[in-house]
Amino acid sequence: MTTEELAKIFKALGHSTRIQIVEHLLHRNSCICGEIVGIFPFSQSTVSQHLKILKDSGIVSGEIEGPKTCYCVDDHILKEFKDYVSSLNHGDQDHETV
Repeated sequence: MTTEELAKIFKALGHSTRIQIVEHLLHRNSCICGEIVGIFPFSQSTVSQHLKILKDSGIVSGEIEGPKTCYCVDDHILKEFKDYVSSLNHGDQDHETV
């Protein structure tokens, strides 16, 4: 994972609503269509903006299914990120730099 990719993930997780969205997706352990908007006290456009940032970071992926987009956590990206954070604790910094 490059430092640029890591920075996008850290930025995406830098907002409590986005952390809550990721936690909700992980808790559900499945892709979710549309219902994310009903979970949070924000407008559709605000939730969509948060989802866009999460998608741009790679943590969340979205697939179009008919008129809806289904969102789920990208397990591979999340594992790479977790491994990187864990390596900080152990002093291993085996990551690619830009």
